[in-house]
Amino acid sequence: MRAQAQVCEARHRPALAPTLNSAAKDGELLRQEFLRGMSRAAATVNVITTDGPAGRAGVTVSAMTSVSADGEHPVLLACIHHLSPASQAILANGVFCVNVLRDDQSFIADTFAGRIEPPGDDKFSCTSWTVGITGSPKVHDPLVVFDCKLFHELRVGTHHVIIGKVVEAFVQGDRLALIYANRAYGSPTRLDSQMVSHQRPKSSNLLRIGSFFTVGPAFLPELIAKFVAKEPRAHVSLVDGHQGQVLEALRTDSCDVVLTYGMHLDRGFATRTLTTLAPYVLLADDHPLATRPRLPLAELVKLPLILLETPPSKEYFLGLFHSQGLAPNIWLRTGSFEMVRGLVGQGLGYSILATRPGGDASYDGHRLACVEIEDRVAHSLLVLVHRTDRPLRGLARTFAEICTHHFAEAGHQKSREDTDDA
Repeated sequence: MRAQAQVCEARHRPALAPTLNSAAKDGELLRQEFLRGMSRAAATVNVITTDGPAGRAGVTVSAMTSVSADGEHPVLLACIHHLSPASQAILANGVFCVNVLRDDQSFIADTFAGRIEPPGDDKFSCTSWTVGITGSPKVHDPLVVFDCKLFHELRVGTHHVIIGKVVEAFVQGDRLALIYANRAYGSPTRLDSQMVSHQRPKSSNLLRIGSFFTVGPAFLPELIAKFVAKEPRAHVSLVDGHQGQVLEALRTDSCDVVLTYGMHLDRGFATRTLTTLAPYVLLADDHPLATRPRLPLAELVKLPLILLETPPSKEYFLGLFHSQGLAPNIWLRTGSFEMVRGLVGQGLGYSILATRPGGDASYDGHRLACVEIEDRVAHSLLVLVHRTDRPLRGLARTFAEICTHHFAEAGHQKSREDTDDA
């Protein structure tokens, strides 16, 4: 029986190896997906400092959050890698200070993260400091400071979870926080009362218009002028931003209509197509290719591209190349429409755009040339969007009709309604 059992064990043993390997691969895949997912989660950027018998130390972290505001003291926690000298110093000193940074203080974050080498190898030389109640260093002009006494600590995986009782909290003015997401710094967008309101204004005499930031300046002023001429007693409010911001304003009932591109719209939106916008090549007026009537994309791929990166513009413009089996040479990226025109005007590269301003010069006065694309590429749609559960009525319907007539009279493609507004 023993021999038989050993034979059975030997027969089954090889089958375990693939299972273990598979589990290890699944575990690594889960870890990578976890890291990738967490990199999308926005968090404030904080420098945690300490001072005491174990010396002065500091480290940049994004893993910091409130635990509770109730009790004798508010409580927060932060996670610090166990190999960081700051974690050992905090445990020994028994105190720490959380310095929540402003959106213009990324240099402090980079210094304490080791990305910038400070003068004299002293991280604290990057800015001015004061001392908190606990003796821990406080950034002189932070967004927020939480001075803490160590309350509890536990080791989880590679990190110390440090829990502190807040003994002092300091809030500096009305600045914006430094945010870290998608492995890059940023700052939050302040929303005005129109964008955060979930209540329809009581006044029926107000039209709330949203617009994608590149198309609004090119079309909205004339459209609003025509609207006011027809409805002289009406009031207008504006929300402009990138596609996500203006559509969010529409979702939260902070806008009645939005003028934008007909891309990445979900089923909750109804659209009225106003015209098509043909993409074109933008060049400096003295560029050797500027005199050509049309240009194939294949002739541009080796030249430096100035890319308007704000979505959905980036996806659309890069998609034009990809549809031809081409990969452009992206030299500079910017989210500013006028920055694109300025850089191109200086002869630093070319760009692909869809909206054509009335003028042919950049902000700094350099003349620009627009050249048609020779390839058959997808045109973008300019649309007026509203919520499907709020059909166009009153001032919104009047404005929609003005938009329709305007583009028809201007010689654009005849507009059409893609969803019944009745």
